Amino acid sequence: MINNADAETPPLKIVVNISDAQVSNHVDDEIITYSLGSCIGVAAYDPANKVGGILHYQLPSSKENAHAPQRNPCMFADTGMSRLLEEMERLGAQRKKLRIKIAGGAQMLNDANMFSIGKRNYAAIRQILWKNGMFIEKEDVGGNAARTMSLMMTDGAVMIRSQGSHHEL
Repeated sequence: MINNADAETPPLKIVVNISDAQVSNHVDDEIITYSLGSCIGVAAYDPANKVGGILHYQLPSSKENAHAPQRNPCMFADTGMSRLLEEMERLGAQRKKLRIKIAGGAQMLNDANMFSIGKRNYAAIRQILWKNGMFIEKEDVGGNAARTMSLMMTDGAVMIRSQGSHHEL
C-alpha cells in the first residue's frame, strides 16, 4: 500500500484497484484508478509534505455487512477513508493540510435507479469528510459514464479521463 521515497526508488505508476487504496511520498509517482462508475475515487494530497493517496471504494457504509470490513476495509467509504488517512499520516501527511478531490458516483445502467449507489456513495463521503473537518476542493461526480482518476505526486494535480475527454480537477 505504500511507496516510500528514497534515492533508489524509481518513479512508479501505482494502480489502485476497486476496493483498494494506495499512498506515496515519492514525488515522481503517479497514482491511478480506473473504472470509477458508481464507485467513488478520493484523491488526497498534502502539498507541504508531498504525501498523497487515492481510495477507490464501492459502498457507502461498512455497517451493512459485519464481516466485509475486516476482509477489505477499502470496500466502504467509512472504513476505507479511515485506512487512507492512517496510511497517509504514517508517511507524514497532516489532515488539516489535505486537499481533497473526488470523482465517480455515476448512475450506471445496471443500477437501474433502484439503489442509487452512486448518489449514496457521494453523500457518504461528504459526511465522512465533514466529520473529519475536511472538505472537497473539487469534484467530478454523477452522470452515467465511468471515469479514470490519476494523482500526480509532483504537485497534487488530479486528472480525470472519461469518454474521450481529459481534464484537470
